[in-house]
Amino acid sequence: MKGFNQIVAIAKREQKRMLQRGIYTFCMVLAPIVAFLFFTTLMGEGLPSELPAGVVDEDNTVTTREVIRNLDSFQQTNIIEHYSDVAAARKAMQQGKIYAFYYIPKGTTQLAISGKQPTVSFYTAASYLIPGSLEYRDMKMMSEYASGAVGRATLYAKGYTEDQAMAVLQPIKMEMHAINNPSLNYSVYLSNTILPGIIMLLIMQVSIYSIYVEMKEETAKEWLAMADNDIVKALIGKLLPQIVTWSLMGLFCLFLLYGVWRFPLNSGIWPMVLNMFLLINASLALGVFFCGLVPSLRWALSLATLWGVLSFPISGFSFPMMAFPDTLKGLSWLFPLRHYFLIYVDQALNGLPLHYSWLNIAIMLAFWGLPIMLLGRLRKFLLEFHYTH
Repeated sequence: MKGFNQIVAIAKREQKRMLQRGIYTFCMVLAPIVAFLFFTTLMGEGLPSELPAGVVDEDNTVTTREVIRNLDSFQQTNIIEHYSDVAAARKAMQQGKIYAFYYIPKGTTQLAISGKQPTVSFYTAASYLIPGSLEYRDMKMMSEYASGAVGRATLYAKGYTEDQAMAVLQPIKMEMHAINNPSLNYSVYLSNTILPGIIMLLIMQVSIYSIYVEMKEETAKEWLAMADNDIVKALIGKLLPQIVTWSLMGLFCLFLLYGVWRFPLNSGIWPMVLNMFLLINASLALGVFFCGLVPSLRWALSLATLWGVLSFPISGFSFPMMAFPDTLKGLSWLFPLRHYFLIYVDQALNGLPLHYSWLNIAIMLAFWGLPIMLLGRLRKFLLEFHYTH
């Protein structure tokens, strides 16, 4: 009972310190809410639309004008300008006015009618990954449609029926089905990993600051004395108000993702609540671990920031893990966000039973083994080391 009372007293002390310092309110409430709203509304429509593009039509025939109108009708592409030559279109793309342009050389229609093989070109700004990729897809699709239309007209002229012509043009009919994200909503895979990643990064930084500020203000001995110099009870009391606050922010994040935006949630909400709770606790464990690793606020925050930033690419949500070097594949097991992402894929997207994610859940729990190894070292830092920036 004495230990429980000590933990409660330390938790009340920590809660009071959090309310008296604006940095806690900013990092634990304001910054996450702004990030949640920003990222979820940034791609509220799922995909960027009406991306500016240009066209260079040196042929200027009824056929090429129809091709351009069809291209402009695509949701992602908006033809905003007709350029006189390739040099002018290229300059506009370099200036950032357009993300791509479509080039139809003179004589294209005549070559197509005569049965020869004309060439059209399209140029995209690969430095802008998403808009460049989307407009590349539209222009490539438009070229295939135009080629098919010319081929179909030629076959009709030779007396082919529509079924016969389509059998020649498309001997194998293909269907595409996007599993778990049929609308190809970019926000589904971006927001569901970026937002928990931001929470993880802030948790590590706030937990490190809350521990080292005791050293800076020379209150570490007072803090430990409230727990009879038991570092475990001292840490539990200090981190308890943070766990409660971060849990509320995590639930708010899940509410936005699955309650407001209705992102895929095939397993129900409770596995994702568990997933978020595991991420919060693993992030706190890493924060304590970095504190026990180096007796410096600056170095501990730098390590946490580096770990947090590396978590985004190494989680595998944007670049497939199978394409990573073997060394990085092994290191990915040390990042909580990687396991959060895998649990999210299994539960929210694929709707698998929870036991399929047992390994990732176990590893998330195992992160608390890291600070346990350094508790004695951290206690020594707090009692003996003077604060350094």
